[in-house]
Amino acid sequence: MATQPEVAEAQWATALRANGRRVTRQRLAVLAAVDLSPHATTEDIAASVRVDLPDITVQSVYVVLADLTALGLLRRIETPHSPARYETRVDDNHHHAVCTGCGRIEDVDCAVGHAPCLTPQWPEGASPMTIQIADVVYQGLCADCR
Repeated sequence: MATQPEVAEAQWATALRANGRRVTRQRLAVLAAVDLSPHATTEDIAASVRVDLPDITVQSVYVVLADLTALGLLRRIETPHSPARYETRVDDNHHHAVCTGCGRIEDVDCAVGHAPCLTPQWPEGASPMTIQIADVVYQGLCADCR
């Protein structure tokens, strides 16, 4: 997403209030850190937030990340062999490509464009679930690792 900081902060403040949350320095700092470094881990986000809020704990960052994810302001990405990562790109249906050499993650637009983009084939007679999300993770080697 990487928006202008002042514009993004105003948008996040509006979204937090709309979801019944107080606008706090911690929440805004976490949102800014994730927006600045998409696909960052909790540890990376905590390090970034500590530049302005040196007393914030990693546990506090975990709590804020969980809350912001539950509100739909952040997306949690879980890829194989990697800690959870977070991004602010939540308003579209996209997937991720992970380099198996260096671990770099890149966004990949969905070929279908809407969720769910995959439809499972249920066994005959099964009571199928209503699918809401299909996460696709492509794995390969980036140009630097080839």
